[in-house]
Amino acid sequence: MAARILSKRKTLTAIAGGVVLAAVVPVVAIATSEEPPPEVSAKGASLFDENGEQVFGKNVNDDRAMASTVKIMMAATILDDKSVDLERKVPVKQAYRDYVTEHSASTADLQTGDKVTVHQLLYASLLPSGADAAYALADTFGEGATNEQRVQSFVVKMNAKGHELGLGKSKFDSIDGTSEDSTTPADLAKLAQHAMKNDTFREVVKTKTYKTEAPAANGRTRYYTWTNTNQMLSSYKGITGIKTGTTSKAGECLVFAAERDGKTLTGTVLNSKDRYKDAAKMLDYGFGSDDAADMKIRKLPADAQQD
Repeated sequence: MAARILSKRKTLTAIAGGVVLAAVVPVVAIATSEEPPPEVSAKGASLFDENGEQVFGKNVNDDRAMASTVKIMMAATILDDKSVDLERKVPVKQAYRDYVTEHSASTADLQTGDKVTVHQLLYASLLPSGADAAYALADTFGEGATNEQRVQSFVVKMNAKGHELGLGKSKFDSIDGTSEDSTTPADLAKLAQHAMKNDTFREVVKTKTYKTEAPAANGRTRYYTWTNTNQMLSSYKGITGIKTGTTSKAGECLVFAAERDGKTLTGTVLNSKDRYKDAAKMLDYGFGSDDAADMKIRKLPADAQQD
């Protein structure tokens, strides 16, 4: 299938001897229909099918800040260990709450002294994008004598996992995207496709709202409700996940996946002005549908985290 190369602005294309020459900073799309590739506001974007073939791309190999989408790698690093005990109890430390305050990060509002499971912490880190939950997981699965040492050793594990997966242009510097973490649209989509092969991960990221309980420090029961910040869920037909991210440096980011008629598409938008519209237009192009124009975004509860 021939590739079509277009730019955001009008591109002068010359065809000579079977070679297509185009302007720099291209948008590349593999033709799946007679419709032209969509224009997206994101500075970087990618869309791949279940076979790893690129359906759409914009600056797919350019380095970009990734914000909280880094938590996809955090979860994958844990879940790729087949021996991981998802029911392992983790006592919530005050340090986890302090980390949220220090970084002005999104939170699952874990309460000091509560005992939550690894499984619950995955929901808490991936749905409300809780930096406290991400810190708890890194502290639990890292190595060292102090919280900081264990977290840093876990970040080393994340980078090792990235190397193993062939994410050659991705750099993980934190467990929640608050540091110098960077990736490319292509690398991030590849990571997402890998993560979505895990049943636990896939179940977590498709959940809109998760209610659970945990033993509290005072001997009573704590009740938690976590809402998924990914507003594409229930807004676009076939969406199955997976993660939002927003910082001043990274802008609006979204990693998404959708299934229709046996076809699975996985995509990324990085530094977007309207990530959900961008994602919907890309999916429309890949599926040959026309749903983006009428898409109504699922509203979050007033007290939900924003990410």
